[in-house]
Amino acid sequence: MEITIVIAVIAAIFIIRSIKIVPQQNAWIVERLGKYSVTLTPGLKFLIPFVDRVAYKHSLKEIPLDIASQVCITKDNTQLQVDGIIYFQVTDPVRASYGSSNYIMAVSQLAQTSLRSVIGKLELDKTFEERVVINSQVVAAIDEAAITWGVKVLRYEIKDLTPPQEILVAMQAQITAERGKRALIAASEGRRQEQINIATGEREAFIARSEGEKQAVINKAAGEAASITAVAEATATAIARIAVAINQPGGDQAVQLKVAEKAVEAYSRVAADATTTLIVPSSMTEVSALIASAMKMVQLQKVTT
Repeated sequence: MEITIVIAVIAAIFIIRSIKIVPQQNAWIVERLGKYSVTLTPGLKFLIPFVDRVAYKHSLKEIPLDIASQVCITKDNTQLQVDGIIYFQVTDPVRASYGSSNYIMAVSQLAQTSLRSVIGKLELDKTFEERVVINSQVVAAIDEAAITWGVKVLRYEIKDLTPPQEILVAMQAQITAERGKRALIAASEGRRQEQINIATGEREAFIARSEGEKQAVINKAAGEAASITAVAEATATAIARIAVAINQPGGDQAVQLKVAEKAVEAYSRVAADATTTLIVPSSMTEVSALIASAMKMVQLQKVTT
């Protein structure tokens, strides 16, 4: 009975040591008598008890790894406190087992040294502007060395870039000054635009006034021309009617009467002017002499006017 129990226990031990179930996205490294034998993929696997053993177990999933905070010195000798996170994946379980005693520590240390090297080539302002460039350069530097460890570096991300307190104060002062400068520039641009608008408005108003004055002069000239034309047409019409009236019976007498009336008016105006010398005929009863004298007076008046 006891022998049966012992045999059952030994059989159970053999079964337990020979049957292995590998989870999904895992790879197990098997050594046979201390030497690499096979890589177990996911599923049910069998080993030779006491001859084969599972030496390493690797997860093939993407692994995030925090990179400890460290002090980096920029090209312009400014200290930065930098920390980040790296994402990598085991692609070759055999190399991951035998290429490095601890590939996780190796990746972490290499990430720190690569980061210091990359930041040392940049000035302080560039480190804040070119995070993407820094991340890509760190990944390239780590990935080149990590091939021998069976590891693929997927990406690296900087979490924090913290300069010293005095640098932060100086940067804040610079930002404040820059914003003040922008405010002054915006105000000056506003005043400049205001002056341009005022000048433009005055110019347009002056042009409008000059156009109005020009149109007024044109209208006045057109009115005067129309008035002169109307007077000339009326005078021509009157002369034409007088000429027609003179040719009618009694026209000569009417002309003589009109001339006599004009003569009397001319005598009265000329007599009122003390500077004018007037010669009057001796016989005022003769109509013809009066008319002749009146005609001379009319001609004299035309000359004087």
